[in-house]
Amino acid sequence: MPELSHRRRMLVLAICCMSLLIVSLDVTILNVALPSMQRELHASVAGMQWTIDAYTLVLASLLMLAGSTADRIGRRRVFMAGLVLFTIGSVLCSLAPDLDTLIVFRMVQAVGGSMLNPVAMSIITNTFTDPRERARAIGVWGAVVGISMAAGPLVGGLLVDTVGWRSIFWINLPVGLAAFLLTLRFVPESRAPKARRPDPVGQFLVIALLGSLTYAIIGAPTSGTAHTLTFGAIALAALLGLLWYEPRREEPLIDLRFFGSIPFSGATVIAVSAFAALSGFLFLSTLYLQNVRGLNALHAGLWMLPMAFLCFVCAPFSGRLVGSRGPRPSLLIAGAAMTVSGVLFAAFEAETSNVTLVLGYVFFGLGFGFVNAPITNTAVSGMPRAQAGVAAAVASTSRQIGGTLGVAVIGAALASGIRADAYRDTFVAASRPGWWIITACGAAVLVLGLLSSGRRARASAERTALLLESPEIRDPAGARAKDTSAAV
Repeated sequence: MPELSHRRRMLVLAICCMSLLIVSLDVTILNVALPSMQRELHASVAGMQWTIDAYTLVLASLLMLAGSTADRIGRRRVFMAGLVLFTIGSVLCSLAPDLDTLIVFRMVQAVGGSMLNPVAMSIITNTFTDPRERARAIGVWGAVVGISMAAGPLVGGLLVDTVGWRSIFWINLPVGLAAFLLTLRFVPESRAPKARRPDPVGQFLVIALLGSLTYAIIGAPTSGTAHTLTFGAIALAALLGLLWYEPRREEPLIDLRFFGSIPFSGATVIAVSAFAALSGFLFLSTLYLQNVRGLNALHAGLWMLPMAFLCFVCAPFSGRLVGSRGPRPSLLIAGAAMTVSGVLFAAFEAETSNVTLVLGYVFFGLGFGFVNAPITNTAVSGMPRAQAGVAAAVASTSRQIGGTLGVAVIGAALASGIRADAYRDTFVAASRPGWWIITACGAAVLVLGLLSSGRRARASAERTALLLESPEIRDPAGARAKDTSAAV
């Protein structure tokens, strides 16, 4: 990528943030619309889980493929294709006549979405080469998530109450079109110096792992033990297959050497934990505010505004903090605040009092506002620029896996404890296991933030970077076997 002026770099950042805005808005707006969709489409809790998880599942399955494809054939080209497909999928979702069709169209939307965030992050990484400047850019990137969380509940609530839930998908059309035209005009093309070959076997195993695991969890409360064990076994087999097959490939879909870096591995698990907590938090809060308290979508969005506002305010500050002090302070603040929020709901039933409800939202917004920048920065900062797309895609995949598992696990816990004939009376007690899961996720962010940011962790990142820069050092089992056979 050619060296760009400061003004041009800022414009590229703004264009990339537009793609993040529509993807993030889609998640937050959809959560506000869930009760209205549930009533009109006559859906169960599991049906509502699938409207979210069908999207995040496809997204998580294809992000690494999109990242490596963008590195190979051109990041701008893949990014523009993603904008087109995501916009078309949004229009189709607004026209869906029933729940099954909506789920299918959400999957179409997700195919486009998989080409946006990791590719945009790769463009940003290759545009902002100075570490401090990159950290600030990533802070701005994180602030866009805060903007979407602030605007999503309000915009979504207003649209749902005045026009209907289908209108929540229309907002993607003008933003997607504007981002496409600006990308065509201002974003330069870039690609990795050495093209990576596709890995269809690895891609199939990733889809089998995530799909079967999600299906097992969501179906567990209603489908029985045999169903859960069957799909759980498929997920385990796919995981073992990935661990056996990928190290033996010359250019794997998932380069397991990345995980030799403690900061990178820590950032991956932190991303899963943080986004599982976020998706579960939004899922439980939306259903409680509208189905238990009886608020309309707009008023529910207003109640969640303290959380969204703090996400917006804290994200850029976290980016600057990461640039000057490293990831540890942001991760410790994030983990502590998210844990406190979870405890308020799990142990003290914060939703039953207005004061504690707002406090719970404030602490969660504070925690989530600090967590995004260190995840992204850690994921890409220690990796060679040639593999920036893959590294960013692993981080984005971890976020989506977390989001998928959060809705699946917490939704399943809620469904197993709630009674349809006494929904309002049983909701708080039924949601308590979900809040404890959110608490555990916050604690994981806190502990891993401490363990993955010390001297030993930084040394492991340096060793991993040397391995990635020098392919000849690669020493997987398959390579050893190949060398041995050649010697014979």
